[in-house]
Amino acid sequence: MSVEFNHTIVLSRDREKSAHFLADILGLEVGAPAGVFLPVTTANGVTLDFLTIDADIPMQHYAFLVSEDEFDQALDRLVAARIPIQADPHGNHPRRINRHDGGRGVYFLDPAGHGLEIITRPYGSDPSSPLNGVTEDVPGAV
Repeated sequence: MSVEFNHTIVLSRDREKSAHFLADILGLEVGAPAGVFLPVTTANGVTLDFLTIDADIPMQHYAFLVSEDEFDQALDRLVAARIPIQADPHGNHPRRINRHDGGRGVYFLDPAGHGLEIITRPYGSDPSSPLNGVTEDVPGAV
């Protein structure tokens, strides 16, 4: 059997709010509760199981590989919802997207403070791309 990543637990203050936030931005559905977990399943079968806890939540990073069309739709949802975006994880390029490997990428925070990232190409897929290091302004972004 080959090894596959199956699921992860995403800690949150409110599993409903966090699961619906991610599902809404990515155009996914929230599944039926499974005990204390509220699942969101990606196209490749990986499930993010949201769990409500009453404790300090360390920031985690979750990156999602999407098509160009899915990126456009997600970016439109982020801008329409006035969710702050940035081209890098450190916030040096607010209101912008990156063009790493000739694709596009954007970072934003979920309601629990986790760092989310949407990319259209895997990192390292085109190290000689002239777009590496380029960022682009997103009209209307906050």
